[in-house]
Amino acid sequence: MQKAPLLTLIPHTHLHHTPPHMRAAMMTTSHMNGYVTESDGGGGTDIVEEGVQRHREMAVDCPSELGARTLPVRRSAQLEKIRQQQEDRRRREEEGRSRQELDLNSSMRLKKLSQNPKVGIDNPTFEQMEGPGGSAGGLQSLIAPPALLELEDLLMSLKQVQHSLNDSQSQEDVELVLQLVQKPDFQKAFSIHNSVAHYMNRPSPPYPLTDHAQTLAQEVEVMVQNSSHKEGLELSSLLSTSHMQALMMAHDSVAEQEMQLEPLVPSVNASETLTQWGGETVKIVRIEKAKDIPLGATVRNDMDSVVISRIVKGGAAERSGLLHEGDEILEINGVEIRGKDVNEVFDILADMHGVLSFVLIPSAQIKSPPIKETVVHVKAHFDYDPSDDPYVPCRELGLCFQKGDILHIISQDDPNWWQAYRDGDEDNQPLAGLVPGKSFQQQREAMKQTIEEDKEPEKTGKLWCAKKTKKKRKKMQYNANKNDDFDNEEILTYEEMALYHQPANRKRPIALIGPPNCGQNELRQRLLSTEPDRFAGPVPHTTRSRRDAEANGRDYHFVSRQAFEMDSAAGKFIESGEFEKNFYGTSTDSVRQVINTGKICLLCVHTQSLKVLRSSDLKPYIIFIAPPSQERLRALLAKDNKNPKPEELRDIIEKAREMEQNYGHLFDAAIVNTDLDKSYQELLRLINKLDTEPQWVPSSWLR
Repeated sequence: MQKAPLLTLIPHTHLHHTPPHMRAAMMTTSHMNGYVTESDGGGGTDIVEEGVQRHREMAVDCPSELGARTLPVRRSAQLEKIRQQQEDRRRREEEGRSRQELDLNSSMRLKKLSQNPKVGIDNPTFEQMEGPGGSAGGLQSLIAPPALLELEDLLMSLKQVQHSLNDSQSQEDVELVLQLVQKPDFQKAFSIHNSVAHYMNRPSPPYPLTDHAQTLAQEVEVMVQNSSHKEGLELSSLLSTSHMQALMMAHDSVAEQEMQLEPLVPSVNASETLTQWGGETVKIVRIEKAKDIPLGATVRNDMDSVVISRIVKGGAAERSGLLHEGDEILEINGVEIRGKDVNEVFDILADMHGVLSFVLIPSAQIKSPPIKETVVHVKAHFDYDPSDDPYVPCRELGLCFQKGDILHIISQDDPNWWQAYRDGDEDNQPLAGLVPGKSFQQQREAMKQTIEEDKEPEKTGKLWCAKKTKKKRKKMQYNANKNDDFDNEEILTYEEMALYHQPANRKRPIALIGPPNCGQNELRQRLLSTEPDRFAGPVPHTTRSRRDAEANGRDYHFVSRQAFEMDSAAGKFIESGEFEKNFYGTSTDSVRQVINTGKICLLCVHTQSLKVLRSSDLKPYIIFIAPPSQERLRALLAKDNKNPKPEELRDIIEKAREMEQNYGHLFDAAIVNTDLDKSYQELLRLINKLDTEPQWVPSSWLR
């Protein structure tokens, strides 16, 4: 089957509003639906036909535009459904075993064995497994899970076998086995084998209660380490060993996979038959779907044919497993489809309900066996609106999201257009939405930057003006401000995330960030003075001389200039600077010292410090303190006897906008400081939530 023509790759309606130079660039490299098409230069736009005014893919039976969804509410745990799944699985396994029970009396071989019941050496271990029916009971116990062999029974059996043997070589061989069995390492391995076999022989493996055993163990260790009871001290000592911590880590890794919910969805009745239709081998697929389950497929025109272009996760088509990408649709419920436009197909299916009967020509593509895909959780580092995206293959299925949203990527079959849900949105919408793939997003953003650079004024007699304008634009866009860590070439897309619950004895440091005069320093100072037993600040380093009332390690870490420069070159400082010919800096070690005391470390940092802070092992929680409106900001500063000029207020608000634009993807939360008391209460709420709820953090932090 031929690929869709290029006209299906660029919607014509969007080209009408596109400048000629950008239109040619779009046609040069078009990444859509897995295709990359290159034109021969300037003649690319001639390929677009005048009559095409729609996207090349049309979602059939789509309930609504996914991009228009409101932000979801976080879903609750589905423990009852998990328990129901376990009960169903146990019941099916028990029914399967009952069907496998043998009528032992009907077996001719067993009848012959019963006539000569004991041949060879008596094995007392086997005799213990026999039931009331003699040897038949022993065989029946082999059909069911066998009884576990104890170490003493094994030794006794080996000794009896050794005494029953006549030749010395065989006795020596058994003696070697006995020596092996009596070794401590073998006995430990034997005990582990029995423990594993005990659980593996159960009808259903035990379902994990939690995947945070390591965190719970650390919390228990903290609670009992100061205990006066002997048992508490022994428990604390046991939990602190490297072997126990490794065991808890392994448990959590396995439990996390086991606790991933299987799709709890209503079943879809479907069937498939092969037959001849018009001289071609076709398949007839019947799908009965519920009213609340959309079909979940997109179609495209390929010449006169209507071809299934995409199977969307969560729909009836995907659950049935009978419709595939590349299948040509000939009929639907007796209505001929070949020769119709995809919009006509949409209208036809909109009036059909219940059983849908498809006559299809199967795709010639070799279908690989289905693979259970792992869900990848990512944080979006850019805003996306499918209604403004001319590249989206099916606008109805485009998923709208904002910078900072957590997306659950459930399919990457199409590398350019992933299928995903927003966090908490899984129960609100049955169908997954389309989001740009990471590499595709990077490539088109790079193309966009190239086009913007090409649009700069060419070298003329006023070249100095053009250079000045370009330099000013880049400064406003990136606001690097002497920050060597900021990478102008970095294209932000997604960051893989994982859930993390902070241990009770290792609190995450809180980093407050914002423009000057927005209240972050006041909020930090209020926390330190109100709850000194809970919050603390790091002790800074300095190269200046110690004064009489100061103590080393309490007020400052006083170090030599050479030592400071060496630590700075080694990347040990979160931020540092020079004041009156003396160096000052905040090190990661000083933050770690606060964390080790069990307190929450409070920081006020600059944007230039975020990269060092996030690349450390401190796992910071970054809160952006944003200014309110210009008038409200003036009123707040007036309370502190400050009377800023209007342009100073505008600079603060503009600075906040630039910080959010360039670094907003690194923020965990934001507080608009309209009132200092309300902002303080909101800050406390966010900090307290870290103790009660797991938070999304970069998965690289947990590796």
